[in-house]
Amino acid sequence: MTVLIAYDGSDDARAAVEYVARHLRAGPTVIMTVWEPLLTQISWAPLAAAVPVAGRLDEGEQYEEEKQAERLAQQGADIAAKAGLTDVAVRAERGGGPVWAAIVDVAEELNASLVVTGSRGLAGARSVILGSVSTRVLHHAHRPVLVVPPPKEDDDEG
Repeated sequence: MTVLIAYDGSDDARAAVEYVARHLRAGPTVIMTVWEPLLTQISWAPLAAAVPVAGRLDEGEQYEEEKQAERLAQQGADIAAKAGLTDVAVRAERGGGPVWAAIVDVAEELNASLVVTGSRGLAGARSVILGSVSTRVLHHAHRPVLVVPPPKEDDDEG
């Protein structure tokens, strides 16, 4: 059973990784982070048409964004390993469209048995998994999707 976990560094994404380790007998697990150049993110924003955006990111800036995404995916893999998952791979994908579509596409490519997301992600320009993303993955993936709620604040086990 291949499990694809969408990871953005948020507490909810961490809870998703830990949930898989604690409750599922996962085989190969792929920790996936989707990265988008900042200007791409801005173009998807609701106010993008009203706000003029000047300039482009140079290759060095895009390279740094990609490296940050790779580090973030590795952070998720480290959490997975610490939680007990043993067959973990990382994947940082450049989103060319909505983040949810990249997750669904990779799930199809991997023939993932299960896609796991946190219920909500980071807010703002660094966001890679929004609350709407988990909803759209749930509606568009042609495979099982598990949306893990945030941990309770008084819950020591997550």
